Amino acid sequence: MVRSALTPNKRIGEGPVPAAHLVPAASVVVAILLTALPIVVQSGWFPNFGFMVLIAWRLRRPDVWPAWWAAPLGLLNDFLTGAPIGLSVTVWTVAMLAADFADRRIMWRDYWIEWTLGALLIVMDQLAQWQVAAWMGARLPFASVIPPMLISIAAFPLFAWAVASIDRWRLRRK
Repeated sequence: MVRSALTPNKRIGEGPVPAAHLVPAASVVVAILLTALPIVVQSGWFPNFGFMVLIAWRLRRPDVWPAWWAAPLGLLNDFLTGAPIGLSVTVWTVAMLAADFADRRIMWRDYWIEWTLGALLIVMDQLAQWQVAAWMGARLPFASVIPPMLISIAAFPLFAWAVASIDRWRLRRK
């Protein structure tokens, strides 16, 4: 039997896992739930896990979900993290729209461009959180935002790798 060059090399029984289209959103929800872990610190040095997974999925697979999915996921993040309601909704939606804009402007992307896009979106998220905290009366010096920003930027490739692994599992690619 001759195989066409257009048909993928699949074995019988291989293919996407059941409900594969829900895995990206579920992974973002699990990342948001990581904030419920009992970690006690004096300053927030850890990254915004849900946002990192969201932008890793968006940069990995732009077609996984439309931009409006950022609003309900951001609302869930606001509820679970104690952020002002609407902060993550706004920031996450703007990040998805900015990624859509970048997709239309950039013809090709490699590792460094994706890391730069991720870093810019992380900086935008951290600055928005800092500004909203200042508007609400928190006396938070800007220097306290720099460590979590740098840790998040440095950890972004790890989140991108985790999302790529989940995506391979989701689509049963080896």
